[in-house]
Amino acid sequence: MELKKNIVLIHGAWADGSCWSKVIVLLQRQRFNVSAAQLSLTSLDDDMTVTRNLLAAQKGPTVLVGHSYGGAVITGAANNAPNVAALVYIAGFGLDEGESIEGLSKQGPPPAGAAQIRPDENGFLWIDPAGFPQAFAADVDPVEAGVMAVTQRPLSIRSFAAKSGPPAWKHIPSWFLVSKNDQMIPPSAEEFMAKRMGATIRSVAASHASMVSHPKDVFDIILLAADSEKQK
Repeated sequence: MELKKNIVLIHGAWADGSCWSKVIVLLQRQRFNVSAAQLSLTSLDDDMTVTRNLLAAQKGPTVLVGHSYGGAVITGAANNAPNVAALVYIAGFGLDEGESIEGLSKQGPPPAGAAQIRPDENGFLWIDPAGFPQAFAADVDPVEAGVMAVTQRPLSIRSFAAKSGPPAWKHIPSWFLVSKNDQMIPPSAEEFMAKRMGATIRSVAASHASMVSHPKDVFDIILLAADSEKQK
């Protein structure tokens, strides 16, 4: 049987490609061709380059999915990538041109999880391991959340402050899954970005780590995006 459409998964800060493991299994059962990036999180430009290289390796239409900071990555990386048929944001940053994650974070009260972020002397941001489960993964199994805290990959301050270029969501159809119990990005901010991009919006009563705690909901919105493009 021939494989269906390509799905490319882009993780966010304080995570790596393995955060998609439960979603990957569901997608592969439906015979999607799935790839998950491993970002350096050292700069937005570097991470967009990794994503573009992964997109260039796909044959045929591709659904590009980004979680959290990964949303900022796909927003830029999908430009000049003609095989990207749909964008899916999982509690992701759908930045507009000239915006940065840092700038958006200053536009309202900080979410509860922001209190757990710690800068180091090398220019990277970490989540305090003791506070990680509650801030990032409150609805994840405690043992699994503890492992995520220990294996977290930090985000560079350079990436946090980087300004976005022209957004691909202005010319590529988009879907957005809002995490209603998110403590890292205010749900209201997620809804604002989703509505601004004209995305098809779904929501889930999940923490920031919805791909770990609610993989079926994440799978469902990816499938919705893939099936919508397939009908064209």
